[in-house]
Amino acid sequence: MTATDVRTDPKKPGRAFAAARPVRWGAGRVSFRMHRRTALVSGGALLLAALLLLVSLCVGSYPVALPDVARALFYGTGDRLAVHFVNQERLPQALLAILAGCALGMSGAIFQSVSRNALASPDVIGFNSGAATGAILVIVTFGGAAASVAAGAIIGGLVTALLVSALASRGGLHGIRLVLIGLGVTAMLGSVNSYLLTRSSLNDSQNAHIWLVGTLNGRGWSSVQIMAVALLVLVPLALLFGRRLRMMELGDDLATGLGVRVNASRLALTVLGIGLCGVAVASAGPIPFIALAAPQIAVMVSRSPGVSLVSAGAVGAGLLSAAHLASSQFFTALVWADQQVGWIRIVEESQRNNLLPVGVTTAVLGGVYLAWVLFKRRGTGTA
Repeated sequence: MTATDVRTDPKKPGRAFAAARPVRWGAGRVSFRMHRRTALVSGGALLLAALLLLVSLCVGSYPVALPDVARALFYGTGDRLAVHFVNQERLPQALLAILAGCALGMSGAIFQSVSRNALASPDVIGFNSGAATGAILVIVTFGGAAASVAAGAIIGGLVTALLVSALASRGGLHGIRLVLIGLGVTAMLGSVNSYLLTRSSLNDSQNAHIWLVGTLNGRGWSSVQIMAVALLVLVPLALLFGRRLRMMELGDDLATGLGVRVNASRLALTVLGIGLCGVAVASAGPIPFIALAAPQIAVMVSRSPGVSLVSAGAVGAGLLSAAHLASSQFFTALVWADQQVGWIRIVEESQRNNLLPVGVTTAVLGGVYLAWVLFKRRGTGTA
């Protein structure tokens, strides 16, 4: 590696990272720059997500051996119960975990880069709550078809984004102001959501409560199809704005000097981030932690100078896949622990097949991560 292949982190002068290298396809007609470690981290995270998907197809209330999983996937033959569990229950939920995790990770990367604040993720600054409000309105008003819930979540997120951005941009958009205003809007929308639930029917209220926790349980191919179509549209657009996003991280003045239309780019990126967040919330509920932590974990592991949308999406997919697998096996693990200890009874044997909502798992992890970020930045005067 030559001297020109190394750059110094301006925030930590003693720390160096490798410069991005150009990648060219089609005799140079398609080219982009990528850090080697970023590519390795992205590939490793996607490989982990694929392995977790394979494990999730095998384990559960009805264990299926790996050869039977292969037969059910590729040929649709074998034990009818195995075919049903693999193709109709476990596979769509595992795929949805990967797709929703990717959407949340990229959404978090966009908002953290635009605001230049590590805490400015959709679940912290209120966009998830806005999407949840829009989805609840659809559930209690129209019954909650998958496509209409997705549309309601995206519209609710967009309206909340406009409100938070308008309140936080007076005198310039500052990260700490955005976070504080977002927390206030989140609290207000939580009250609105609670009121809507009290005015709905018992059945709609139960459905909305289950959805609000953030869960992949019971999700089918319709949710996967909505997520896949949305990502096919939103992800290429987000990657198209990725170069502008990296330049905007240098500051508005410098980005403008480099030819970036800052205000228009920020608006477009905000809309894309809300779209990614909204479709994930509509499909799986307001799952916390993933959008907050995935971009920063990707930066720490890859040691890149800024947030990469690709690596953030890949790490988000891996995190949510891991949380989904852990949640699905939580009660099974408790029953096993009871059997090993003998003298303590946490759950009954009949609860072995219960499924913990993935939002509960990610909320616990998110609380620990948020406390760690605040502890790490103590005394610095920054959020």
